Amino acid sequence: MTISKRIARRFDDEIRFFKSWIDGPRAVGAIMPTSTVTARSMASVINPQSGLPVLELGPGTGVITRAILARGVAPENLVSIEYSHEFHSRLQHDFPGVRFIRGDAFDLAGTLAPVHDGLFDCVLSGIPLLNFPMARRVRLIEDLLDRLPRGRPVMQFSYGPVSPVAARGASFTVLHHDFVMRNVPPARLWVYHRP
Repeated sequence: MTISKRIARRFDDEIRFFKSWIDGPRAVGAIMPTSTVTARSMASVINPQSGLPVLELGPGTGVITRAILARGVAPENLVSIEYSHEFHSRLQHDFPGVRFIRGDAFDLAGTLAPVHDGLFDCVLSGIPLLNFPMARRVRLIEDLLDRLPRGRPVMQFSYGPVSPVAARGASFTVLHHDFVMRNVPPARLWVYHRP
């Protein structure tokens, strides 16, 4: 892809993302798409040799999706849940072969049932968790960890200075993975796993 086409695609993504933020700031959670630097750091936890699919939550314009595929995950081994109808339609067009589901990540049983009922290698989440009550966030992380082999990560993107989900004793641990300055605004990445 030429430099001018990459710039045009990035500008188109930013305009689409900003419009979605104006229409529903609680659902989008940011005014700009995730940076490629952040997306690559998130994708670094994937084990492409595991033979298990990857679960992505809140792909938005597809920046993290691109990083997942660049990490060596085949499109058919990526299951991605997007809440926004507009983003979902565009993602299906931009990433043929990826299993995009338009649905609610907080209802994984209902959303995933038609597509996948087994384990995932890991989860990469761009959901704006800080927009939801803590009890709901904890239930989501617990549900996600139930869908992974023990020890595999749920990677969460956030703008806050602390983890958006508090650790719950022996149930799961939280580790700070990265602080990315090359993101607008700067982003923190958190990993949740069961020891």
